[in-house]
Amino acid sequence: MKSTIWISLVFIGGMAVACAQQERGFDGNVLIKGDLDNQPEGYVILSRYKENATEVIDTIQVGNDGKFEYSLSLEGPGFFDLSLMNQIQIRLALYDEDIKVKYNFKKDSQPTITGSKDTDQLKKIDQLAAEYQDEINQLNSEYYEAMNNKDQDKIKDIQERAMGLESGHSGKVKAVIEDMDGSFASLAAIGMLNPRNDFQFLDSLMTVLDDRYPNTKSIITVKQQLDEMRALSIGQPAPEISLPNPEGETINLSDLRGKYVLIDFWAAWCKPCREENPNVVRLYNAYKDKGFEVFGVSLDRTKEAWIRGIEEDGLVWTQVSDLQYFNSAAAETYQINAIPATYLIGPEGDILAKDLRGSRLEDKLRELLD
Repeated sequence: MKSTIWISLVFIGGMAVACAQQERGFDGNVLIKGDLDNQPEGYVILSRYKENATEVIDTIQVGNDGKFEYSLSLEGPGFFDLSLMNQIQIRLALYDEDIKVKYNFKKDSQPTITGSKDTDQLKKIDQLAAEYQDEINQLNSEYYEAMNNKDQDKIKDIQERAMGLESGHSGKVKAVIEDMDGSFASLAAIGMLNPRNDFQFLDSLMTVLDDRYPNTKSIITVKQQLDEMRALSIGQPAPEISLPNPEGETINLSDLRGKYVLIDFWAAWCKPCREENPNVVRLYNAYKDKGFEVFGVSLDRTKEAWIRGIEEDGLVWTQVSDLQYFNSAAAETYQINAIPATYLIGPEGDILAKDLRGSRLEDKLRELLD
């Protein structure tokens, strides 16, 4: 994971945007002022984040007194990078407020940036991403050490902690966004959320941002992506799956209506899937008499590998597959691009949760069935 995640920010020009911004009193210009001390020779370079990369806008001359000014013309909100003499990089979120940068190359550890509330919000996102990256790096170090020592118990513990870390980080990201009061800077944070699990939050956020920053292309793009995912969001009816079992008989997901059903997308070739299978077997045995079922959907390529995986792991629940790998009809319907992947379906056939594994699956079943 990168320390800072940026989405593509390309904004639509034209009268529709201009009119919308004028209603907010936005004149399309932002003044960037700088006050540098003890600066080395060089330039200030202003770049725009665009299409997941940076595009240089201009090179800004700095006076002998260390001061500079630049008037930036905008068609809408945007993310920018300001490089001070190729030594200090500053990320900026600019819209309708002038900004001032102060930095002493011999005394200051970080620049002082004032004037832009959106940039202040962006700092919070960068800090949160950096802290998360540090935690991930620590877990990775522990994981590689456990792998070298072939310590399976430690490996399992780290994997559980990693899932908990991901869930906890999602909560922190959403808390920061909620505290932003609708700032477009929140767009820089949405890449740290999983739209499969955080769909409703993202959907509400995009509605707020679209109302505040109408006709902004990046917001429109995210809204379109969410619309494509809407049918698989929590609370929606689970789409039907009708595939053959190992005996060639077509089995329907709806045949299990009335029970809590875990749709488990897996494959015999998938090591993380096989490592998770003992946990699913244990939970199936613990809750099968309380209304819990598993509906296994294999993304294997051959029947031989599929059946061998079923037998080796003791998977006694319903298994289906069309042996089409990720081209499986079920995988396409449920937008599966990586496994293991799960959907938990309620007795009425609605989606209750996604991607539950390990202790999170156990906690959810305990909540529902104990």
